[in-house]
Amino acid sequence: MQKKIAMIFSGQGSQAIGMGKSFYENSDIAKEMFDKAGERIGVDFKELLFEENDRLGQTAYTQPAILLIQMIAYRLFKEACRVQPTLFLGHSLGEFSALCASGAIDYIDAVELVHKRGLLMQEACESIEAGMMALVGIDDAAVEKACLDAQNSGKKVWPANYNQDGQLVVAGMKNDLISMEQAFKDAGAKRAILLDMSVASHCDLLAHAQEPLTQLMKNMIKEEFAAPIISNVTTKPYSTKEEAVFLLKEQLVKPVKYKQSIEAIANDIDLAIEFGHGSVLKGLNKRIAKDLQTLNVSDMDSLAKVVEEICL
Repeated sequence: MQKKIAMIFSGQGSQAIGMGKSFYENSDIAKEMFDKAGERIGVDFKELLFEENDRLGQTAYTQPAILLIQMIAYRLFKEACRVQPTLFLGHSLGEFSALCASGAIDYIDAVELVHKRGLLMQEACESIEAGMMALVGIDDAAVEKACLDAQNSGKKVWPANYNQDGQLVVAGMKNDLISMEQAFKDAGAKRAILLDMSVASHCDLLAHAQEPLTQLMKNMIKEEFAAPIISNVTTKPYSTKEEAVFLLKEQLVKPVKYKQSIEAIANDIDLAIEFGHGSVLKGLNKRIAKDLQTLNVSDMDSLAKVVEEICL
């Protein structure tokens, strides 16, 4: 009997110089995808990914770079292994990769879409000092209460990423986040780490980006889903263009419920495979649902190992 498999994709923060090089040097498919993606948005992805530069950390370039490598990894896996996915799931930006892997948007359109999404996010935050902060060792409810208390006192701080028990990222105005550091520690956080981010993802500060992103998605997303996608916003599956457009618009200003999503699907799948650079989600899954096996395809060697384990 075929295993029930979740295909999963990480979000911003998983990027690194050199990612995708193994694919590029060993696959004509990867080379072609690099070239076509570069032509679409006017970026030399070889230079962006293989040479030291400061652009890879800029949201408008980070997002298409991550998505491109994830789509190459997934395409090469599909070429080598004919398995039917049970569902797709992504963390933040990764939900767009999930949408692409499902067949609901062409990878070349997805590269352009997330490039423009990144620009919209940067524009929404360019005139304000926005930021994000990682909290370690604190309960979700304590973070939510601290943020609500802060909002009631006029501060702009929101829960943004539910990653695992005891690890949550908050977003908002940078000065408000800094001012909340002691409050978060008083509420139980062992550490409160201001992240090197110039945007505040998944909070109300991105509301101005919602409408232009919606119009872009309406023009690019299709009614073709190979399997359902789990929404970051609701933790529920969706498989229509209308739902995708609405939920990915909402995802801009609502927290990513990754932990809750894995908890919701863990008993319904046998295996998860993470595609793209690194193994961030593999590590999270191990702590969220310890019995859920997660493999990762991040280069040609790991691709061969996964294919050998589940396809041969």
